[in-house]
Amino acid sequence: MRLASTHAAVQRIWTVHLRPQTGGPALTCPRCAHSPVLPAASARSAALTHLARHARADTLPGHLRICQCQALGCHWHPRHRGCAGPVLLALTCDRGGRAWRLADACAACAAAMSRTAVVPPTLLGTGRAQPAAGMARPARTTPPFGPAEQQRVREMLTYLATALPRFSSPAARLLALQCALRADHHGQIRLPHGFLRGMRLHGRAELWLELEHAGWLHRLSRRCSPVQAQLLDAAVLHQAPGRTARIRAAQWALRPAPLAASPGLPCALRLTALALAAHSTAGAGGGELDALTRQCGQPPQQLEDLLDQLVRARLVTAWHHHHDSGEVRWELPAHSPPSEDAAREAGA
Repeated sequence: MRLASTHAAVQRIWTVHLRPQTGGPALTCPRCAHSPVLPAASARSAALTHLARHARADTLPGHLRICQCQALGCHWHPRHRGCAGPVLLALTCDRGGRAWRLADACAACAAAMSRTAVVPPTLLGTGRAQPAAGMARPARTTPPFGPAEQQRVREMLTYLATALPRFSSPAARLLALQCALRADHHGQIRLPHGFLRGMRLHGRAELWLELEHAGWLHRLSRRCSPVQAQLLDAAVLHQAPGRTARIRAAQWALRPAPLAASPGLPCALRLTALALAAHSTAGAGGGELDALTRQCGQPPQQLEDLLDQLVRARLVTAWHHHHDSGEVRWELPAHSPPSEDAAREAGA
């Protein structure tokens, strides 16, 4: 990576503020002259959309991007050992959702910032790559699911941790993940009732209302089959690669081996198992406790209880919280998925 100097050649920091006023919050941006008044329900989505447009308009080659927080003297986070890792796009929510910042930051600084999530590059892609003229598409040699699907799910969980309100329920987060990955390039979603039954989310109208209240999507009809909705979060409309690859990731998220939790388990436990599966490899995994709590929508104490339940369900062999580093590590069983009896025991 390239470290920042005290005089960055190109500043890649974009901020918006939602200022309360009569008729709804006004969105203000230092780079834009107008300050539109927004409906309160869609203000969060409009702020993220505005930031995404600036980031796509101000593209810069990777080797020229620098850690902007270091350029400003690291006022965005507590002191740590210094810049390290690749330069990423970090999305930060401040002042209870009234201020949003999108900026280039190295991996070490982004991890040290509070209320921050890394925006995957797949959410800011402008299109899909096409094979050169006359070049035949290579035959598939990879297994149906693999690291690519795991990475896309991990990136989307990270993004939703900030894009959705912190109090969003685990069931709503599971539904939002499937909607984001299965939406077409217009942001439209069609989920058959049979699919929702398989997820044990059929008839859960309160989940759609929860996402509508957050300004994240809008149902086109409340009685049609399949369920149809329109995403309002423009950041997920420009994902790359294409929809076929994203649907594969959505399918993996339904049965995220080797932590494929039974659909009969509570949504909080299923979401926790999915988050762990997205951060696991070679029979073990790990991640920062703060990041996992944001992705699962749980306080630390509740997350630790959910980890204990995963152990009882035999989805996880053991886990440990390293208090010095703030990291959680876990080990996965080497045998087949747990029995239905173990699943019932965990959900008891």
